[in-house]
Amino acid sequence: MSDNYFTPQTVEQHLGKTFTSGWFLMDQRRITTFGGITEDFDPHHNDPAFAARHSAHGKTIAFGFLTLSMLTAMIYQVNRYPLDGDAKGGWAANYGFRELRFVAPVPVDSRIRGHFTVKDVHERKPGQKMWVMDTIVEIEGQTKPALTALWEGLWVNGNASA
Repeated sequence: MSDNYFTPQTVEQHLGKTFTSGWFLMDQRRITTFGGITEDFDPHHNDPAFAARHSAHGKTIAFGFLTLSMLTAMIYQVNRYPLDGDAKGGWAANYGFRELRFVAPVPVDSRIRGHFTVKDVHERKPGQKMWVMDTIVEIEGQTKPALTALWEGLWVNGNASA
């Protein structure tokens, strides 16, 4: 059993344990690309000159939903399961969030990382294991987190029905 990650088979053994991802840079390229993909052209995020003149932060900030979307990359570092496309062994699913809050803005060129504490593990129905993680996205050098949430993940055994 590793202390650096959990698997669907070992998650119960890690109740109360916190797993931490690596750092991710929230640079202007990432922010602007996200805005384009989601068709959100708010200049507080996409226009550094505008943000320098008009934003309370003096520079652009990451979209809250961009920060939220980075949880996928973060969780892949601490939750290991087969990604080879063979669903016979089972598959993971994002089940959703409880109490999601965007606490502090993420300034451009900041680094963020995720902290995931396994709070609960239970059988949702036969062949389905659900876990709840207390989730915090830290902004490097800041006391307030970018976001907090209770995040529910689901493992469906390959022979179970979705």
